[in-house]
Amino acid sequence: MMTEMNRTEMSNSHIERKTPMLRILALTTLLATGLTAVHADEARKALLYKNPQCGCCEGYAEYLRKNGFEVEVKPTNDLAEISRKAGVPEDLQGCHTTFIDGYVIDGHVPIKSVEKLLTERPDIAGISLPGMPMGSPGMVGEKTETFTIYAITKDGKKPAVYTTE
Repeated sequence: MMTEMNRTEMSNSHIERKTPMLRILALTTLLATGLTAVHADEARKALLYKNPQCGCCEGYAEYLRKNGFEVEVKPTNDLAEISRKAGVPEDLQGCHTTFIDGYVIDGHVPIKSVEKLLTERPDIAGISLPGMPMGSPGMVGEKTETFTIYAITKDGKKPAVYTTE
């Protein structure tokens, strides 16, 4: 016949066997969650090069910040050279060049296109919205036309349309 003491001993023994497994499970979950959070933070950093006198570039930096990016702004007088070295053809260059998670984003590219790039991770150098279209992120005015965002190839071939907005 089992006494109350025996039941308690059996119950404690059962708990002691499960405790290491529960600790391992909790630690694994914590590490996985922490590593994912660290990686997500790293992927959200943006380095934006701009002409020192350009105000709309600051507007684009603020736009990226509002969309969850940590933005470092670096004024430069060599913007065309930075864009060229990143593989951006002259006719696709905007008024600022941003680097995010291994990609170049040139010009006032809307966040939807940036997120598409970072999610799909195509084998391209980056994307560009050439010029300074009215109503684009960081620019004044109303959007009056569809924005054509171009893929910047790694091999210097003619850029193709990446998406439209």
